[in-house]
Amino acid sequence: MAAAAASESLAASGATAPGVTGSGVTGTGVTGTGVTGSSALLRVSVIIPVLNEESRVVSAVERAVAAGAWEVIVVDGGSRDRTVALAAATPCRVLESPAGRAVQQNRGAAAAGGEILLFLHADTWLPAGAVAQVVQLAESGETVVGAFAQRIEASAYVYRLVESGNALRVRLFGLAYGDQGIFLSRDLFQRLGGFPEVPLMEDVRLMRSVRRQQRLHLLPGPLHVSPRRWQRHGLVRQTLRNWLLLCAERLGVSPARLARFYPTCTDSPASNSADPQP
Repeated sequence: MAAAAASESLAASGATAPGVTGSGVTGTGVTGTGVTGSSALLRVSVIIPVLNEESRVVSAVERAVAAGAWEVIVVDGGSRDRTVALAAATPCRVLESPAGRAVQQNRGAAAAGGEILLFLHADTWLPAGAVAQVVQLAESGETVVGAFAQRIEASAYVYRLVESGNALRVRLFGLAYGDQGIFLSRDLFQRLGGFPEVPLMEDVRLMRSVRRQQRLHLLPGPLHVSPRRWQRHGLVRQTLRNWLLLCAERLGVSPARLARFYPTCTDSPASNSADPQP
């Protein structure tokens, strides 16, 4: 895949120095099976796949840094707006990749230097102390793999029901979606082969592979989530579409076919309706 560093992360500029630059938090070493118990320091790399996200990318990066990320990597899938230029002015590394969320996330993971990989959608942002929550999980001796509880940035009570339902899905079925801030050790990610490079539901497929080996943890977060998709396509319609797509995928319908029925949603006028990223 093509990759070009448009800017270097402020955190990454100290990549050879010990410690977690974003938060000053130190932790234990992590492997795919949990905490190693060594004196190695825990570093969290935040990976943000983007496509035409000029109105979101700066905030996503800055909040990830404030949350304690050791490095932030933005992976662009061919944006036609100002996404790349704006990202390049923030404390992150910018990489280029073919379009497709799975492909972009795998590209970012391959370039990441942290022991923990945290995948973040551009329309979500980490709360202060998010990295500290991951560190605390590591120090508890638990396997470091999971996601965050959500806070959808809309006041209507029905969104609280969506948040509760999404949290319950993780707790009962070990199934986290990409908009919940999936994180796991780099070692486990590599052993599982990364995200399956399919047009849709790469997060679901990776989580199914994870739960065969490990128990997912739901951290309190909350991860802040834009309500734009529900508001643009209708909350009931979008929720029903998600359920139907999940059922169809379980019945064997190909991700390429399912992607035709999943509308894209960005805030940029340069957004392409044929874009395979959800």
